[in-house]
Amino acid sequence: MKDSLRLSMSWLHTWCGLLCGWLLCAIFLAGSLSVFRDPITHWMKAEPVLAANTHAAHGLDAHVLASTMQYMATNAAGAPFWRITLPEQPGDALQVFWRSKDGPRTGSQLVVHPESGAFLSLPWGRQTEGGRHFMSFHYALHADMLGFWLVGFVSMGMLLALVSGVIVHKRIFKDFFTFRPGKGQRSWLDAHNVTAVLALPFLFMIVYTGLAFFYTSYMPMPLRTAYGSDGKAYAQYQQELAPAPILKRKLSGEAAPLPELSPLMQQAQNMTGLPARMLLIERPGDASMTIKIYDRGPDTAGTGRILNSPGIVTFDGVTGAVLQWQKSEGNHDAISSKAHRVVETLHVAGFGGWGMKWLYFLCGIMGMIMIATGTILFSVKRRNKNEMEFGFATARVYRWIEALNVASVTGICVACISYLYANRLIDADFALRSAWEIRAFFIAWLLTLLHAMLRPAARAWVEQLAFAACLCIALPLLNFVTTGAYFVHYLQRADWQGFSVEMVALTFGVALAYAAYKVWRKNMRPAVVSKAKR
Repeated sequence: MKDSLRLSMSWLHTWCGLLCGWLLCAIFLAGSLSVFRDPITHWMKAEPVLAANTHAAHGLDAHVLASTMQYMATNAAGAPFWRITLPEQPGDALQVFWRSKDGPRTGSQLVVHPESGAFLSLPWGRQTEGGRHFMSFHYALHADMLGFWLVGFVSMGMLLALVSGVIVHKRIFKDFFTFRPGKGQRSWLDAHNVTAVLALPFLFMIVYTGLAFFYTSYMPMPLRTAYGSDGKAYAQYQQELAPAPILKRKLSGEAAPLPELSPLMQQAQNMTGLPARMLLIERPGDASMTIKIYDRGPDTAGTGRILNSPGIVTFDGVTGAVLQWQKSEGNHDAISSKAHRVVETLHVAGFGGWGMKWLYFLCGIMGMIMIATGTILFSVKRRNKNEMEFGFATARVYRWIEALNVASVTGICVACISYLYANRLIDADFALRSAWEIRAFFIAWLLTLLHAMLRPAARAWVEQLAFAACLCIALPLLNFVTTGAYFVHYLQRADWQGFSVEMVALTFGVALAYAAYKVWRKNMRPAVVSKAKR
């Protein structure tokens, strides 16, 4: 009975892993990159540096905020809100965003010099989806509900593959300490086992939390039973589970003067102990006006907590009275209401600081390697067999499988780096640049599939690995040519996010180049040597 169960699980593990593995490689790589979506967005925006700015990141002169508010009162009256994002570090600008009342869901932007109060020319930096593209692709493939459900389906497939894989491997922990390079099929199996066992707790956690993240969409019936099926059901559900009452005010129609923001910012900093990051003025110029001041949030590396939401102080825009204070410190009441937030935070690495993000990134890459080695192992085991599983189409099916293996492993790497190239090569003033950056990602990925279908499998592996390596290594050069920024520039500014993006690209480039060399030496070099001897 044990052997029968293991054989059944082996079949399930093989085919479930293969059919879901091609898409899971892309999902895992995109998810790993999305852990650093903020640094990627920062690099892709390439916002100009204000060399004259001597202000620290913690504050602004009162006259700068006052002149900005005066401009907004004249040019953005009637907007439902104004959002003011403060500079994070010297050299950054103050940015204001608002959306016109009853207008389209596209807003307007104002960029202000934080020292002189001068209005700066637009566009400020490159308009881009940035790192959010990888996050959106990770859970929905940019395909709306179809992609959303497809990701859920392959995630369930991976969960089945993980469980069946544990059952199949009798010596799972012994195999972890065994790696025999240069042994063909045995080496691929060893690499598959090592990466699987090493990242096994992470893999179970990340797949389960990914499914639980969207539990109301994948299992909507409990929510619909309790709250109905109309559009307000989910909002009511969120409101009832909110840890603090949500402050809501309606537009009164009575005009009111705009307050001074600097005293409110100082009061909020005294209350939270942290400098302000963003100001949200709701219903500006109305007697019901409120001002929400968001702090920069605690350093998640030192709190020892999973939930580390920023503090928010809400003021009455007319009287300046404190209406609501949501502290950033965690409390221990209503623990059940925080269960879903804990699941979300576990999935997106929203705790533990940069060290935890790097751990998630490395484990995600190991997960991708595990999936990739599994799909390659399938082809290696059946490359020299012809059991006619699919009749006369068997050879063609396995040729398709090899092409999909190439496109899902190396092709997605080419697509990801091509997305960064599109950001630098598309004109900064082009209106649809954000959309075309994403289109460039999918076009590059499709071209890698066509290339893998037209070229022999061994050559396709080498050529795509080498091409991806060249793109990664040349990325800093492209950045210097298009924006003038380079390593020394990032180091002088202490811009570790921009510096890290290019360092990671170079590291990937070296790793891909080494992989290309190993594949060439293993599969193609013997043929070259034999021809030379003739």
